Amino acid sequence: MALVVITGAPGAGKTTLLQALAERGYAIVGDTPRSIIQDRVRRGLSPRPEPRAFAEETLRIDTDNYARHAASPGHVFFERGVVDALCSVNRAARLGERELDAHLAKYRYFPTVFVLPPWRAIYVTDAERDHTFAHAEHVDAITQAWYRRCGYEVLEVPPASVDERCAFVLDVLASSAAAHAPGAEPRQ
Repeated sequence: MALVVITGAPGAGKTTLLQALAERGYAIVGDTPRSIIQDRVRRGLSPRPEPRAFAEETLRIDTDNYARHAASPGHVFFERGVVDALCSVNRAARLGERELDAHLAKYRYFPTVFVLPPWRAIYVTDAERDHTFAHAEHVDAITQAWYRRCGYEVLEVPPASVDERCAFVLDVLASSAAAHAPGAEPRQ
């Protein structure tokens, strides 16, 4: 089974998709930046620390979450993950190639990452998502480029109902499992 990342633009439906996967019995790991913001607000702090501290705290939590679920027997779905956190750290203070490569080798997810692109029809702001739709589009472009740079196949999940999005993700995973099953014919 696999550790699977669902990433992409803010407000594109990642949390809703993960909740639907949880309702189907899959293990999920929520969005670390959102939980950090919520915790800081509860403690009476500003929502976000300075960018580098925020990125490093996100990376620390995401590596812990990865380690906690690495040996899970079934699929585990992550709303973002270590690779997203590495992108944030790199944007705040450039990572050296060796450091980045070491992290990427140690924290490896399913080779296809599911990206939910910006979707204006469902985009709303809230207490933790206080950016514009244009910001969501910018984040999406950065995220997709970063995952490709890190060696992942980027697959956009089409804008559709939650059930259709779940079916899309699960169908891709089932097709991949079938293609890699013992006795499966190699792809041409």
